Amino acid sequence: MSLARGLSKIAWATALAAGGAVIGHAALRTEDGRELDENLFKALNAEHGETVDRFFAGITELGSMYAAAAAAGALALAGRRREGARALAAAGATWLVLQGAKRAVNRPRPFLANPERTRRMIAEPHGTSWPSSHPAVLTTFTRVAARELGIGVIGRTALSGLDASVAASRVALGVHYPSDVASGLLFGRAVARLWPRARAPRH
Repeated sequence: MSLARGLSKIAWATALAAGGAVIGHAALRTEDGRELDENLFKALNAEHGETVDRFFAGITELGSMYAAAAAAGALALAGRRREGARALAAAGATWLVLQGAKRAVNRPRPFLANPERTRRMIAEPHGTSWPSSHPAVLTTFTRVAARELGIGVIGRTALSGLDASVAASRVALGVHYPSDVASGLLFGRAVARLWPRARAPRH
């Protein structure tokens, strides 16, 4: 990798991570940011019909480490073991980093902070609220996997849509605030940017 390319990766990752941190700071430490976060949460967590609730409940665990491990296993069965293993390792690194951030920030989840006005539609998850690890883990996995597999623009766009849908599901189901998932998406992309590419095999 050239020096310029390496510096560009670091700059992009830093900008993405900084964006996630700024969103979290605004939502947790400023009155306007907190109010906006809570208003967006109310809108997304409101009743939108049984079909929407089922859809979000059905996809939300695609952001778990269990789902990442299953996806890596599927890639291995398809003959792409190395690509799946690299994506899973990157997702695991993201999960570990965010668990540390969760403990440091210790933000209560919405159904604990305001139980009377929150629709919690799934079982109570472990851990604290900011940042959300589900969209972060999924984003890291899909970004690294897409790069390693050589997936084109259309495929990457579809995967980004999946990442965003899982992020939205965490808010709609009442287990995260919008700022949690927005920061998670940015942190996930930051790790994916920094994750080293596989070296081309020598002939």
